[in-house]
Amino acid sequence: DAFDPEILIQCPYNKHHKIRARRFPYHLVKCQKSHPEVAQQLATCPFSARHLVPQADLRDHIMKCSERRLMEHDIVCQSSGFQREQMNAASTWQAPPCDEDWEAELLEQSNSLFIWGRTN
Repeated sequence: DAFDPEILIQCPYNKHHKIRARRFPYHLVKCQKSHPEVAQQLATCPFSARHLVPQADLRDHIMKCSERRLMEHDIVCQSSGFQREQMNAASTWQAPPCDEDWEAELLEQSNSLFIWGRTN
């Protein structure tokens, strides 16, 4: 599963580094500083900052990127009005009937004065 936070991902800066997905963004920042010569040769995918590929392969990566497909799906759904229709649909939820009468309770409470430490 690509969204599993425990999956191990290979670092693009050092092939010997295997990092858990949940820590990967932090590792990228740290490892980029440690390997500036490798960082200059890599390009960041416009769809996911986690995707670092050789600059020469960026165009090919963009065409095949899985994040791109997710973004395209979202755009198609928005343009078709699917989400708008769902948001504009009338809700059928109704509040349950209320037996409370706050004004009557206030009148009852005003007759009894509360004093700390004393009981009526």
